Amino acid sequence: MVGTFLPDAPSVSAESKTNTGDFHARGIRCHTRDQARPLNVVREQITVLAPGSRTGGYEIFRQAGPEGSGPPPHYHPWDESFYVVSGNIAFGVGDKDMIAEPGTLVHLPAGTMHWFRFGQGGGEMISMTSREAASHFFTDVHRAISPETPDIPKLVEIANQHQVTFAAPLG
Repeated sequence: MVGTFLPDAPSVSAESKTNTGDFHARGIRCHTRDQARPLNVVREQITVLAPGSRTGGYEIFRQAGPEGSGPPPHYHPWDESFYVVSGNIAFGVGDKDMIAEPGTLVHLPAGTMHWFRFGQGGGEMISMTSREAASHFFTDVHRAISPETPDIPKLVEIANQHQVTFAAPLG
């Protein structure tokens, strides 16, 4: 199990419903001391802070990488947002690229071709996906792919199993 998640908020009573309709509130809390070790995903350290299995959908990660690390151009069927905590991180979205500094939020709708590279000295981001999926992909890559000498055909096979598509043949 990744981390410890504890209910923080009781279910919403009928008296506390708003005019926006029915909803249920269940809080989760996760403390860094409760986190599992980061997953090593081809040189990037990814910690699952809130898996979709606990949130009911979205996922939250801490992503840290050394200079030059990051995925090649790819897309997938979930939205993804990145909040840069430290370092400068180059992002490519479609045919445009930018440098995201600390305090920058980058949002990518599902199906958007994108890539990123950690800049000089590396960096750290908090990322969020719109549905449960990325945590399974990251876990499978961590288990099957050597960060030092990645087996590219195996990486592509795992990506395909998780609906992650690379822009061009890797290798």
